[in-house]
Amino acid sequence: MEKEMINFIESNNLQPFNRTKTPTKVADQAIFKTKDAKSVHNRALQVISRQFAFSETSNLLDYFDTFPNEKEIATKQNFFKQLSSQSNEFLFQLKQPKSFWNPDYGIVVVTEEDSTFQTLQKLGCSVKFLIDETDLADLERYDIVQVLDCENFSLALEKLPQTVFLKSSEEAYLERHVRTLSGWKENLELLKQIQSSEIKSLVKELSSLSYLFNKTESKKLTREFVEQKLEEIKSEIAKKVKEFNISGDLLLEVLNKGTLPVELKKIVKEAISKSGLQENIFLQQIPVQIDEKELEKEIRNQDLNKFANSAEEIKKNSKILVQIPRKIRELEIQLLLYDFKSTLSEWMQKKSFPTISNELSLEESANEFLEAPLPISFYLNDKSRCSMLTGANSGGKTTLVEHIIQLLSYTYLGLPVNGKFTSPLFTELYYFAKNKGSMNKGAFETLLTQLSKITPGDKTLILADEIEAVTEPGVAGKIIAASAQYFIKQGCFIVFATHLGQEIQKILPDNARIDGIEAKGLDEFNELIVDHNPVIGKLASSTPELIVEKMSKNSKGDYLNFLNDYLKK
Repeated sequence: MEKEMINFIESNNLQPFNRTKTPTKVADQAIFKTKDAKSVHNRALQVISRQFAFSETSNLLDYFDTFPNEKEIATKQNFFKQLSSQSNEFLFQLKQPKSFWNPDYGIVVVTEEDSTFQTLQKLGCSVKFLIDETDLADLERYDIVQVLDCENFSLALEKLPQTVFLKSSEEAYLERHVRTLSGWKENLELLKQIQSSEIKSLVKELSSLSYLFNKTESKKLTREFVEQKLEEIKSEIAKKVKEFNISGDLLLEVLNKGTLPVELKKIVKEAISKSGLQENIFLQQIPVQIDEKELEKEIRNQDLNKFANSAEEIKKNSKILVQIPRKIRELEIQLLLYDFKSTLSEWMQKKSFPTISNELSLEESANEFLEAPLPISFYLNDKSRCSMLTGANSGGKTTLVEHIIQLLSYTYLGLPVNGKFTSPLFTELYYFAKNKGSMNKGAFETLLTQLSKITPGDKTLILADEIEAVTEPGVAGKIIAASAQYFIKQGCFIVFATHLGQEIQKILPDNARIDGIEAKGLDEFNELIVDHNPVIGKLASSTPELIVEKMSKNSKGDYLNFLNDYLKK
């Protein structure tokens, strides 16, 4: 399965340091047949996605489709079961690679072929297209000129001492690979602590080349530095000469011949040697002076030697350097995989894997959508295929319906869930969320049209939340009961969250029951005290009188107080 995930990453070009999620070729989330159902499924994915270090890692959840196949679900479960516990915390410290190294010599690749020019540009090479003699003259300012596919100007290019002929674009401007690698300097140091053997191996290989951009700078010879040393030399000579007794004959020899006697030559030579600089850049006389030609020559030679050494080092490692893009890409893929596996290994702690059964059942299951969820138990089976879920406003009816979708999402992805969960292998899940608009003929007709398009069967689950909101209360209870009766006969499993328990109770179809989420009063903060666990087989009131009581306690007006007293009487 990991091999297929790698192919998924490559085919969608997923990158760990992308700030936004790349749209992927996602498999059809097969069982979710309505927009509302797909929306809840996506929220279930986001619960996990928020914990990934990289935005792109969440795309790997899309790889695990929700196709209703028991064998595939088991295969996915086995994959997740073998994940070892590991942390992804340090991945959050990784940064977008920013290359900082550039060669300290001028280098350019030249060509006469348009296709070669475009290829070199795409590779990020410093490239020049040769057209005429003017372009050739401009090449003299470069320290290295690499030549590829140049037939017309080949003879002229051979005369340039800095020219290097290439066989393919792969050999061109190898410095680009060192530059790319330099951007990974800090990340490679952080990744040395990782436990993944695949990542460890890649980090070791790439780190072994870091010396190419980490070279320590030796003291560069400059005129300012030499002038500073010259003053030290003069001071040293003056000090020694003061201690030296010069005879009249020796002084006459200096004046007549213009040369230094052996004794003074020795003092000058020792002073220059003490400075640590080459003797040839000074005129050994009194006073000592800089030999301008020799100094200029030394400065030029040191730059040429440095350029030659750096270029030679890169050329020597050419076979390894051309592999850097591939190695970095492998590292990026492994980082996405590690983020995915380590995050899931943490998230799965204290969870259990669902099983496929004839019964839809959740026991002591905590809802991942809530910050501090209470464990919920609920079931449907052959005898009770439909639940008319009644209860207080804000009591948890909608939450329970969406909790069921969440559990099914994780089940089909092969993931574990909170609590114990069993479910039939549904092939279709329809969810009709609470209508947020006003009651009108168009909304009612739309709902009936949607219900009529359901292909019912024993592998179909229908969830609906307050569908009575789209039509008149008087007939809504009959429509809900009739709809339940029709779909029960077709073998479907159904949960209808409704406020019409009283009306439906009188015409409840066979194999259906009324369940209730009860409100027991108000707490010290005037909030509803609700037992979110549905009571199986019991009608629960929507308790509008408790809402009125809550509002009256927070109101300074007479109306709500009057209404509260009236309802209590």
